[in-house]
Amino acid sequence: MSDLRSLYQEIILEHNKSPRNFKKLDGANRILEGFNPLCGDHYTLYVKLEGDTIVDLAFQGAGCAISKASASVMTTLIKGKSVEEARAMFAMFHELVMGTLKDVSFDHLGKLAAFAGVSEFPARVKCASLAWHTMRNALDAGTGTVSTE
Repeated sequence: MSDLRSLYQEIILEHNKSPRNFKKLDGANRILEGFNPLCGDHYTLYVKLEGDTIVDLAFQGAGCAISKASASVMTTLIKGKSVEEARAMFAMFHELVMGTLKDVSFDHLGKLAAFAGVSEFPARVKCASLAWHTMRNALDAGTGTVSTE
């Protein structure tokens, strides 16, 4: 298990160092801010929807390694998905970081499995889930700033 935990740490470190889709997205039709006042994570999420499909998404901002890596992984997994699929992934991710996800293999989770250990650190759950909550609110046509408080 220590080899697996090491692999997951590498995924988080790599996505923090070289985040995917870390840019302003021209043509985005949903733009929403996410803010975690506890640790200062602050991101702007850009979503381009066409019908029920998330054609593209990106983010900009600053935050801790967990929040940036989570946003990066999220953008790679959500791009090209339907709104319904994105909502299902949000629900699964939320259960994962809360430690309540049952009967799902780590193979099924893919890179999301890197965040399984977050549930052991309750203060970090808000860091890991900030981008995900922001994405869900953007899909709901939310406005303003999403806060984890």
